[in-house]
Amino acid sequence: MTIEGASIKLGDNINTDFIISGRYKFAITDMKELAKHIMEDVDPSFPSKVVPGKSIIVAGENFGMGSSREQAPLVIKECGIVAVIAKSFARIFYRNGFNIGLPLIEADTQNIGEDDGLVIDMNKGSVKDVTRNIQLNTKPLPKFMQELLAEGGLVNYYRRHKKLPDI
Repeated sequence: MTIEGASIKLGDNINTDFIISGRYKFAITDMKELAKHIMEDVDPSFPSKVVPGKSIIVAGENFGMGSSREQAPLVIKECGIVAVIAKSFARIFYRNGFNIGLPLIEADTQNIGEDDGLVIDMNKGSVKDVTRNIQLNTKPLPKFMQELLAEGGLVNYYRRHKKLPDI
């Protein structure tokens, strides 16, 4: 599986309340409406930077820390972001992301800039920054995790195959 897009750069410790503010937790239940507020406490212009189907979040360490609510990865996917690359992820966010079919890649992101063109090869475990002509090696995703992503997440996989993926 290959994913292409342009980077939207963020820093370290982007928590779930930064991704989608807790003040919307019960006030807005429609995901399309909620997506309009993504990252507004970090960067009010963030929603205008997203090109649906072509944007990749690039962050530092501990992306998705904080509460375990699934709204955070859901709103990322809903607004059209195709993947998140970070130095590290909070474990519960990582699990929730794959459960909904959001590609999450761990890599050293320090040399990726804002709006760099990126090509992610999930099979090879690589990220190519075509703007800066650099190659980042990542750990290839296990086959079962790639299958989950291809099906749009764990629930979709189970609905289609009536079983969990082989590990």
